[in-house]
Amino acid sequence: MSHNRKNSTFARPTRRAFLGTTAAAAGLASAGTLLGTRAAFAQPKRGGTIRVAKGHGNTGDTLDPATWTNGFTVALTYGMNGFLTKVGVDGSLEPDVAESWEATPDAKTWRFKIRSGMTFHSGKPVTLDDVIASVNYHRGEDSTSVAKPLVAPIVNIAKEGEDTVVFELETGSADFPFVFTDYHMAICPADGDSIDWRSGDGCGPYKLVEFDPGVVARFERFEDDWNQDRGYIDKVEMLSIVDLNARTTALVSGDVDAIDKLDLKTVALLGRNPGISIHSIAGPQYYSFAARADTSPLDNANVRLALKHAIDRQELVDKILFGHGTVGKDQPIGPSYRFHDPDLAQTPYDPDKAKFYLKEAGLDGLNVQLSAADAAFPGAVDAAVLYQNSAAAAGITIDVKRVPNDGYWSDVWLKAPFCAVYWGGRPTEDQIFTTAYAGGAAWNDSYWANGRFDELLVMARAELDEDKRRAMYAEMQQLVSTDGGTVLPMFANFVFATGKRVVHGDMASNFDQDGERWMERWSLAD
Repeated sequence: MSHNRKNSTFARPTRRAFLGTTAAAAGLASAGTLLGTRAAFAQPKRGGTIRVAKGHGNTGDTLDPATWTNGFTVALTYGMNGFLTKVGVDGSLEPDVAESWEATPDAKTWRFKIRSGMTFHSGKPVTLDDVIASVNYHRGEDSTSVAKPLVAPIVNIAKEGEDTVVFELETGSADFPFVFTDYHMAICPADGDSIDWRSGDGCGPYKLVEFDPGVVARFERFEDDWNQDRGYIDKVEMLSIVDLNARTTALVSGDVDAIDKLDLKTVALLGRNPGISIHSIAGPQYYSFAARADTSPLDNANVRLALKHAIDRQELVDKILFGHGTVGKDQPIGPSYRFHDPDLAQTPYDPDKAKFYLKEAGLDGLNVQLSAADAAFPGAVDAAVLYQNSAAAAGITIDVKRVPNDGYWSDVWLKAPFCAVYWGGRPTEDQIFTTAYAGGAAWNDSYWANGRFDELLVMARAELDEDKRRAMYAEMQQLVSTDGGTVLPMFANFVFATGKRVVHGDMASNFDQDGERWMERWSLAD
C-alpha cells in the first residue's frame, strides 16, 4: 500500500549541566558531552533557500510523533516542533517550550515552567493543556508510542497556577528532563483526549508547508518564533534520496547544499572538492546486527555468544567505516557516555571460542539468515558479507539476504530474526537502555529480556549517588555485552558533507548533521 502522497493543506569530554534551580541541591551530576569536530564560527545571515538530501525516509512515514523512526523524520520534527527541553551543541540541557524546571531533593517531583507568549504556527497559543496532552499521548495501556517506556515512570501530571506543569514519578529520576529531548516528544495542539498531529501545526522555528512521504518535506521560517536567534534560512527543502550515488551526485552538482550518510570509501576524494566540507564527528551512533533472542536458535545465549565471537570488529571499522569510528563491545554505552565502563572486556574475534559456544548450545554448526540493506547504514550489505566470511571459520553459515531500501524499517527491522541496524544513540544511558534494551520495549530490536537488567535499570534511574549509579550501569553494560541479542561491532562517527553556501558554528554530536537541528542552526552565505 502506497502512502506517497502530497498534503498541501500544511499550504570528550566536557560536562553537561542541568538547567534548573534544584539540580545541585538534588545532587544531580552532569552528564558527559560528546566529542566532535569543530568548525569556525561565522556570523549568520537571514534569507535564502537550503536544499538538504537525506539518506532516510519511507513512503509510509507520517506526522504521527509516536511512529517516527528515521533521520528524515527526526530532522522534520526538530525543525517544525517545539519540545520542553533540547540538547545543546555542547551536550548540555537547554530550555525550549519549558523555560526552567526544578526537582524535589528525591527527584520524584518535577516542576516545569512553560514559556509564556508562545504560539503554534496557526496562531493558537501554546497552553498547559497542550503540553499535558502531548506527554499523555505517549502514556497509558493503549499507547503504541515508541516513547512509551520513557514516560512510563510518570504517575501523575497536573497544572499548577497559570504557567507550570508538575510531573510526579513512581521513583526518582536523575535524568528526567532529558526525556523530553527525545524526538518523539513534540508539543502538539491538544485535541479532545488526544493531540492534533495530522495538521502539522507545530511550535518550532519552521512551518511545514508540504509533506510528500518518502520524497520531500518543505518548510518556511516561522516569523513569530519565540527565539529570534535561530531559524535564519527563509525556506527549507528536505529531500529523501536513499540512493547513495544519487545523493552524492546532487551535492557535487550543487543541486543540494548538504547530504548525510556519505560513501566512506570515497569520502576522502569527495573532500578534495574545494566547494565541499566533510564533517566526521564522534558520538553515540552505532551499527549493529540485531539477533532476536525470542527466536530459535537465537534464543540460546551460547548461540548469541558464538555469533559475537565470529565477527572481526576491526575489519569492519577498517573496511566499512574507513577509520571513521571505533570497535564496539556488544553494548551501546560507548566512550561518549558519562557512565561508560572502560574496563569492560572486549569480545575478541575468536573462531575457536565461537565453536566452543556452539558446542555448549549442543550444535556442531549454525545456519542463520542475515537481512541487510544500505538503508540500515552505509555499507550494511558489505558489512554483512564480511561477517559471513569471518563466521565461516567458526562453522557458522550466514546467508546474507539483501532486501530493498524502501520499507526496510517497516518491513524488516523488528520483524526479521537477524538484521542490520543503526542507532543514533541517546543523550543518557537511561534513555538508550530504556528505549532499546528494556524487556518488552517497542524498539527492543533483539527482543531480549533479562530480569536483572530491568531491575538495575529502574534502580539506576532513581539513584542519586554517583558511585552507586556508575556501578549499576557497569553491570548493565556487562549483561548486555555477554547475554544480550545485539551484536554491536562498531561505533560510527557521524559523517556528512556541506556545500560552500552553508554557514555554521560548532557542530553538535548527539545526532547526525548537527544533532539534526541544522534547520534552526545553519545559515547561508551570499
